[in-house]
Amino acid sequence: MPRMLARIAALLVVLVGAAFGPAFGSGASGAALAASSGRGAEVAQATAALPAPISSVAVLDARLGVHADKTRFVLELSQEVPFRVTALADPYRVVVDLPELAWPGGAVPVPGKGLVVSYRYGLFEPGNLRIVFDTSGPVRVRESFMLPAQDGRQPRLVLDLEPVDRRAFDRAYAAAVLAPGGAGAAGVATPLPARPPVLPVAAAMVVPIPPPLPPRPVPVPEKPVVAIDPGHGGVDPGAVGVGDVYEKTITLATARELRRHLEATGRYRVVMTRDKDVFVPLRDRVAIARDAGADLFISLHADSIGSTAIRGLSVYTLSDQASDREAEMLAAKENRADAIAGMNLASENDQVASILINLAQRDTMNHSKRFANTVLEHLRREVKLLPAKPHRQAGFAVLTAPDVPSVLVEMGYLSSPADANLLTSQAHREKLARSLTRGIDAYFTWLAKVSRS
Repeated sequence: MPRMLARIAALLVVLVGAAFGPAFGSGASGAALAASSGRGAEVAQATAALPAPISSVAVLDARLGVHADKTRFVLELSQEVPFRVTALADPYRVVVDLPELAWPGGAVPVPGKGLVVSYRYGLFEPGNLRIVFDTSGPVRVRESFMLPAQDGRQPRLVLDLEPVDRRAFDRAYAAAVLAPGGAGAAGVATPLPARPPVLPVAAAMVVPIPPPLPPRPVPVPEKPVVAIDPGHGGVDPGAVGVGDVYEKTITLATARELRRHLEATGRYRVVMTRDKDVFVPLRDRVAIARDAGADLFISLHADSIGSTAIRGLSVYTLSDQASDREAEMLAAKENRADAIAGMNLASENDQVASILINLAQRDTMNHSKRFANTVLEHLRREVKLLPAKPHRQAGFAVLTAPDVPSVLVEMGYLSSPADANLLTSQAHREKLARSLTRGIDAYFTWLAKVSRS
């Protein structure tokens, strides 16, 4: 969730800039390498002039990817900007200079991968943001270029690093300095064409770089947080099924079983919106998940539909409009649950009404749908699904968190004797929890791959 909050902050900067300031253009791209022997050797890459600060341009995402022959860094931006890339030795590092951008964080080094041990960033001087990559040895900047916005994707600065030995590092620098037509005097930077030839730049143009920060312990990645929401509770019994079975009892028992399975893997931290028979308002359930920094929210329910023939499990994700009349009625009934405790959800719409939250929510809804489809693939192997459209959409209030992928699992219908018997069975609840855990594993595996690419 902290990454989503940073993205919301970046989007806010973009919207403010678009409303009150002119757009900033002039992208730059380049690929060059020069190297020198001796302590403090510096390599200047192809550059473009760095203008005054661009407060309306924001960093939307940053990621490292490891390939067979290179390590790639991608910086996703709200607009194209010029940049300068510099390689240094003793110790080995690569420096990227950019105009001042909106990019929260940077005080603590970011763990690296591949050729990058770690990287850090911050304001080097007024108008100049600097990224410093500490590398595991001498590297060559194979390519550094700015991809324009296209196909619905934001502009991206791409930096490709490949390993070289020290002699190759030194030879490249000497060749760049002695090459005819080298760059001019200090302080002069030639604007680059869209995809320029190699343009060596004299060492005099390189801005002195301070020594690297002392090594700090690499932070241990936190476990994903899964919020489990047992529907209803306390004065709100939920559905009452065959044999006077209460929905609130079924959901709590299943939630505890799911928590046991997730914690047994050692891969997750689990938070429950309730762990006993108490009433929790719908808006508080969402708040509990967000306050815990949840990466996934799963609400468990077992409805009664008034027909003994309809049975099977289904998974709901958020939609502005219900996918069908049944889903719409079900959502309306669940959302009215707050009236039991005198709560009014009318203000809940304010949270999702603003354009900024809607932008963030769109991405969250896509992740929610991805998880719903993934978990259904694992559930269908173990339990009976609702025959018609097991993946459904409705306006459930507990699914409205704009920054937490959320699903509501209707485990079955307590109005069906078959489903009621299964849901009161410990063996069936274990089967449900096991399948849900496998679906959660698959989702976070996919998420990790996407983050690395």
